[in-house]
Amino acid sequence: MANVTVIGAQWGDEGKGKIVDWLSERADVVARFQGGHNAGHTLVVGEKVYKLSLLPSGIVRGTLSVIGNGVVLDPWHFRDEVAKLKGQGVEITPENLQIAETCPLILPFHRDLDGLREDASGAGKIGTTRRGIGPAYEDKVGRRAIRVCDLAHLDDLDLQIDRLTAHHDALRAGFGEAPIDRAQLMADLTEIAAFILPFVKPVWLTLNKAKSEGKRILFEGAQGTLLDIDHGTYPFVTSSNTVAGTAASGTGLGPNGAGFVLGIVKAYTTRVGSGPFPTEQENDVGQRLGERGHEFGTVTGRKRRCGWFDAVLVRQSVAVSGVTGIALTKLDVLDGFEELKICVGYKIGDQSFDYLPAHAQDQAKAEPIYESIAGWSETTAGARSWAELPAQAIKYIRRIEELIGCPVTLVSTSPERDDTILVRDPFAD
Repeated sequence: MANVTVIGAQWGDEGKGKIVDWLSERADVVARFQGGHNAGHTLVVGEKVYKLSLLPSGIVRGTLSVIGNGVVLDPWHFRDEVAKLKGQGVEITPENLQIAETCPLILPFHRDLDGLREDASGAGKIGTTRRGIGPAYEDKVGRRAIRVCDLAHLDDLDLQIDRLTAHHDALRAGFGEAPIDRAQLMADLTEIAAFILPFVKPVWLTLNKAKSEGKRILFEGAQGTLLDIDHGTYPFVTSSNTVAGTAASGTGLGPNGAGFVLGIVKAYTTRVGSGPFPTEQENDVGQRLGERGHEFGTVTGRKRRCGWFDAVLVRQSVAVSGVTGIALTKLDVLDGFEELKICVGYKIGDQSFDYLPAHAQDQAKAEPIYESIAGWSETTAGARSWAELPAQAIKYIRRIEELIGCPVTLVSTSPERDDTILVRDPFAD
């Protein structure tokens, strides 16, 4: 059976939650492979709205859901998110939710450091969610992280805490903060361990067994390709690799397990927080897109910046993530625009570019080269077939396909899961 990897192909917030939910009904396993609870996925199922930030979206459907080793896990947030979803009637047990033994933990001092750094950065702020994601990843690659498996061996943690405090106490002193309270840290870990440990499994074994049995695995990415630590608009990026290739390293399944790579793309462009955004519209157009698209972050509630569709950036995302097909979301937000614009290149000084250069200063100076296309007055909201779309909307979609060099696999026309036009089934063998 085919596997599917779902990633964001812009700056996140593309509507991945709905698409993953839509696909998870036919998946046997849903796996998160990177990021932390800085990701936000909103699922609309009938009259209920579920807001997830750490748990895989498949859990709402009762699909076996796993949190891979590439995720950094805040155990207290995990406990609270489980409780919130249970309160909405979602059944969550160790039988349908697993956490990789090797996930690094986000600890209270990671959150402290995240906020202290951001506050001290002045104009250099990068827009962190202040949830400790970056500092936790730093400790992972610095080989001093406390991992999920350590919760079963708290009596043997002294040497690891020595390494942690040697690093963090010096940083905290620089900010005028007291050293880490080791006794309190141990008490906190002891308190949360009993809740976390029943969910802990060797997830790589679970996934490899599922693969050998021909089961369908759905890999769920967080954030977007343009926020990738290597391939995004650095330094205004997240702290993990968000590209599709990370599905392998972030779960332990292997690089041949990713299957069909589905890139989620809005019919326009949005971004949360700081960083370059060549097609941003700080005018009535941007206001209209934001209001019609309800553009506020699921996790932070921050207002998203809005602008025209940037085909150059999506083409880059398609290339670096090996996208097989895209899911075009929020097409209905463009209903009623007399004219639409698509970015087809950039001008930086007297030079033209068909890609976004890597340096932040060049990115900040990039001026979009636009192609105009007529809009449509009819509604696309709720359309479930090509026949229900205005001819001009279809023309817009076809032009996007040409410019990004990738076919549209499905089109989403509202937050409702069934308001979807399927062109090609990603799970098809």
